[in-house]
Amino acid sequence: MVREIINLSVGQAGNQVGENFWKEALPEHGIDFSGTYTGKNPDVELAEVGVYLTEISSSSRYVPRSVQVDLENTVIQALRNGPMGSLFRPDSYLCNVNGAGNNWAKGFYTEGAELIDSILEVVRKQAEDCDCFQGFQIIHSLGGGTGAGLGSLLLSKLREEYPDRMLSTFSIFPSPKVSETVVEPYNAMLSIHQLLDSSDMTVCIDNEALYEVANKALRIPTPTFDTLNGMISKVMCGVSTSLRFPGQLNGDMRKLAMNLIPFPRLHFLMPSYAPLADMKSRNFHSFKTSDLASSLFEKRNSLVACDPRFGRYLAMATIFRGNASSYDAEKAVQDIQRKDSSRFVEWIPDNVSVSLCSVPPVGLPQAAVALGNSTAIQEVFRRNLDQFTAMFKRRAFLHWYTDEGMDQMEFTEAESNCYDLIAEYQQYQEATADSIYDEYEESQSGYASESVAGHEFGGGGGSVVAASESEDSRVGGLQLEFDSDRDAPSAGEDEGGSYQYQ
Repeated sequence: MVREIINLSVGQAGNQVGENFWKEALPEHGIDFSGTYTGKNPDVELAEVGVYLTEISSSSRYVPRSVQVDLENTVIQALRNGPMGSLFRPDSYLCNVNGAGNNWAKGFYTEGAELIDSILEVVRKQAEDCDCFQGFQIIHSLGGGTGAGLGSLLLSKLREEYPDRMLSTFSIFPSPKVSETVVEPYNAMLSIHQLLDSSDMTVCIDNEALYEVANKALRIPTPTFDTLNGMISKVMCGVSTSLRFPGQLNGDMRKLAMNLIPFPRLHFLMPSYAPLADMKSRNFHSFKTSDLASSLFEKRNSLVACDPRFGRYLAMATIFRGNASSYDAEKAVQDIQRKDSSRFVEWIPDNVSVSLCSVPPVGLPQAAVALGNSTAIQEVFRRNLDQFTAMFKRRAFLHWYTDEGMDQMEFTEAESNCYDLIAEYQQYQEATADSIYDEYEESQSGYASESVAGHEFGGGGGSVVAASESEDSRVGGLQLEFDSDRDAPSAGEDEGGSYQYQ
């Protein structure tokens, strides 16, 4: 039995990336843009197709289990009138006309709040049609008003309505080098605050890294949104491969999160993809498993603008697609771990998992994708925090948010939460196996002393009591306290004295 996932695309960026995701994913299953199966290998292509798509038996079509949401109708209308417009359910298009104006507060408190009930109703209908519903996949940007504000509101509502289901997000982080609006740091910081509490697993995608990959790897000096969205959709298809196709280590969202997230707040993952090369040089590119594996650990193949060499991996999941043997894949990963052991924490053994899928991406013989939980990602949070603090100190642009009903204290709480997150990443980056063991021993000894102190146990007239200045007798670490008007009992006697542990 397949375990279904509902996709939610929120905002302009979320809907454009979502459209590219379906353009990449459907051909891998042999399904065209009308939802009709035209493939040649149904045993593989349709084995797990029900994870993301619903089969309409009356018309022999496959319909994505997806909801498209925006607070203005421009992108939704373009999607509805595009080549994939008839693929989605008519009631899955939800939009408003006023827009959020790049204001997180509008998306979360005012304009978004008017639309949230309609969204939840459509989601409820799709969830009720599932036989074994496992969770949600949300695509949104953190820099705008709809993706950040309404996306955060949707996350919190879904957490209330479906507390036992997985919430996974593909979150696009803003960058000062390619900034579109001045208030992006505010929107991003408020969204991170919500992601920490509501999301189970967040795949981070950085605009700055996308532009660097397009310029240096793909050799495109001025990339379009379609190019950038195409890179994101390749990563999304790679990450979901183990969910969409049968494989040696096939699993679900919860299993993936279980192996990647050692601590609940540290659920922000860095994706990387290989091969990344322009079309002209692709014919000269190596597709050896060892080369793909080494590329996954390099900065130039990461979709987050931070250097993994300056952090340590808490956990990592690698997925190899195409004709790759399990021996070659595992050996390649183990060789990297052995050579660069300092980049992996030693107190989590075997923290890199390897998955295989025989179905390659369309147009490539082989590819690989990885999700890394690295402490190096704190660099992204530091960058956003520095920009946020610079404006918030002077209360710049703050009135646009308070006019929508926000309290200034929410900004302070978001800032404090981000400081705590960075400190946690730094703590585990510097931690060693010995320090972790020492902390555990201290916590256990502290718990034991607290549980003994002040406790009294009846039996034979004796009791364990707190230390006092009275007459006592010490034998090793045991203090025997007796009444002053009677003699101490001889060895083996069980008479009323009080026993006290020191």
